[in-house]
Amino acid sequence: MTTNEKDILLMNSENNFNRLLEIIESVPSRKRGISIETLERDKNFRDVVMHLYEWNAMLERWYREGMDGDTPSIPAPGYKWSKIGLLNMRTWENYQEVTLNQAIKKLKLSHERVMELIRLYTNEEIMIKKYILLLC
Repeated sequence: MTTNEKDILLMNSENNFNRLLEIIESVPSRKRGISIETLERDKNFRDVVMHLYEWNAMLERWYREGMDGDTPSIPAPGYKWSKIGLLNMRTWENYQEVTLNQAIKKLKLSHERVMELIRLYTNEEIMIKKYILLLC
């Protein structure tokens, strides 16, 4: 069996996802919630995890709307790519009350759903533009 782009995508996604969890777990649990002093948006593990979760959720919404015959609002309703920073800040603000454990649970579930979506399609359907447009 030859390795194709889809297989590489799945393998890299799993490896990177697992590596993120390993990094978080390598920090003593009592220190995992510590925020760093930065002007950047993400200040702790929870912020990073929820950012990834939200992008998974947007991908799932794009897919669902496209499969229903609608035109997805990409990246999100009311936002254009030129305003992605504002969307990311809104996401950050929306999840400040979520604990890291809740965030990890949400991300694990959304990650598996996205991986299942990828598994549904052939390499060509995922990697070739004419097929991607049909899916959206």
